[in-house]
Amino acid sequence: QVQLAESGGGLVQPGGSLRLSCAASGSFSSITDMGWYRQAPGKERELVARITGGVSTNYGDSVKGRFTISRAGNTVYLQMNSLKSEDTAVYYCKARVMPVVGIERAVYWGQGTHVTVSS
Repeated sequence: QVQLAESGGGLVQPGGSLRLSCAASGSFSSITDMGWYRQAPGKERELVARITGGVSTNYGDSVKGRFTISRAGNTVYLQMNSLKSEDTAVYYCKARVMPVVGIERAVYWGQGTHVTVSS
């Protein structure tokens, strides 16, 4: 099993910054990619940012130029700057891992961390 421990959410004013962290632990051979998704009330879950192989990144259109994803070992970070009210959502960490035995990758999700942007 793999556990994803998220932290860093909270309340911030518009224009402010937050940094989310997600640490993966458990039994796996390697992590192929990690990412952040978010879900606002009444909306579908959407991609925020994803990092593959520790180098290749892609972002949702609404966060380009404001958010930065990075990875160090088994931890992925999301630096969020110039936050807007529309960034308010539950942010979920996702990891795709290779098992210790076998070749079929598995996907795991974190429990989610709340981000509220409000004055």
